[in-house]
Amino acid sequence: MAVAGTDCAHYTPVPSPRARSERALVREALRGSEEAVAELFQACWPGAYRAAFLIVHDHAAAEDIAQEALVSAIRALDRFDRRRPLRPWLHRIVVNRAIDWARLRALRGEVLEREASDGDASGDNQHGWSDPVLSALGALAPDQRAVIVLRHLLEYTPGEIAAMLDLPRGTVNSRLRRGLDVLGSQLREGTR
Repeated sequence: MAVAGTDCAHYTPVPSPRARSERALVREALRGSEEAVAELFQACWPGAYRAAFLIVHDHAAAEDIAQEALVSAIRALDRFDRRRPLRPWLHRIVVNRAIDWARLRALRGEVLEREASDGDASGDNQHGWSDPVLSALGALAPDQRAVIVLRHLLEYTPGEIAAMLDLPRGTVNSRLRRGLDVLGSQLREGTR
């Protein structure tokens, strides 16, 4: 299945004048509609990119991860359980790829840095989180970062996160608690 519109790294969605339901788009995409595939891509891109960026803290990597996850999800639509919503399934793919990327980067010994002079950073703070919060988030372990992004940016419940990531709910809750404790501690230190 061809994935239309997936070659643009800085993709800006344009709302369709006749927005179709997610389920209808999935049905049409499965029938081979390139227009439906493009609409799905448009609708899902912003959340996929933001989730990836908040986990990896690298604009180019976030674009690659989001794009690859979207393309992979669209190609695997025939295996998607259409009785369920699409976005949690897609966010699971994005978050898992972002966690894998962050772990690989850490294994290679690279350090996550956020420079104030980074010209790209100012345009990606659309989620309203301040630079100190983003910096503190970047210092967390990828697993903690992922559950915080899923909970507080994408607004999934801990139960939904547990199902998405195939984790016990207690593990999700402990990662959230530990991650938020570390964030709070780092933010308090930053204000002193």
